[in-house]
Amino acid sequence: MLELSLPVLVMLCVAAALAGWVDAVVGGGGLLLVPALLLGLPQHQPAYALGTNKAVAITGTTVAAFTYARRHPVDVRLALRFGAVACLSSAVGASFATAVSKEVLQPLIMVLLLAVATFVVLRPAFGTVDSGRVATRRRAALALLVAGGGIGFYDGLLGPGTGTFLIIAFVGLLHMTMLSASATAKVVNVGTNLGALVAFAIHGTVLWQLALLMAVFNVAGSWAGAHMAMRNGSRFVRIVLLVVVVALVSRLAYDQWWA
Repeated sequence: MLELSLPVLVMLCVAAALAGWVDAVVGGGGLLLVPALLLGLPQHQPAYALGTNKAVAITGTTVAAFTYARRHPVDVRLALRFGAVACLSSAVGASFATAVSKEVLQPLIMVLLLAVATFVVLRPAFGTVDSGRVATRRRAALALLVAGGGIGFYDGLLGPGTGTFLIIAFVGLLHMTMLSASATAKVVNVGTNLGALVAFAIHGTVLWQLALLMAVFNVAGSWAGAHMAMRNGSRFVRIVLLVVVVALVSRLAYDQWWA
């Protein structure tokens, strides 16, 4: 096992459980897990935090995807099509991840999070009701390019917030509700995690023993989060998204400028 103190191991396992819960409800569990790994593994390059995050996240995301698919209608063919494209683009993004530094990573994540929060605040009804609209072929193709290609590449390169960005893309481009978008995003997110994980494993930047321990807690959090999201609906998902974004931006800002 990697030489880590007990307090650091406890912190990482708690972060894994919370990340699994957040990932299952709104996506973006990596915004908890990646900063936790960066703090817990200061002796390693950021690529090890990103690679280990993927090994942990794919377990919880898979459990959440199956949970949603059993209890909530999911367009499996659409989700698998997006997932296949995202898997390939994520693997490409992960091949560039070794060049990412912590100094670049944290400010970029904050900017992306603030953009998401601003959009959701300015559109209070966004994704909370079913508009009844059907996406045109052009919008479906654009969604495949944005969600499968662009967000998939981002997930491999950086990762944090991928589930959140997928939900926003599915609601905005395919007219899904937040709950339907969250369910679909879980299936696609399995693909992005798989593609990135393979690339990180090839480069040897996955701490497998630590990832296995953290995965147990991540799965438990994902199972609880998926059931809670389905029980409480789209408005609950939206509220959790905003709370998580504000908390994470505050924490990242503190680490970047005041810690």
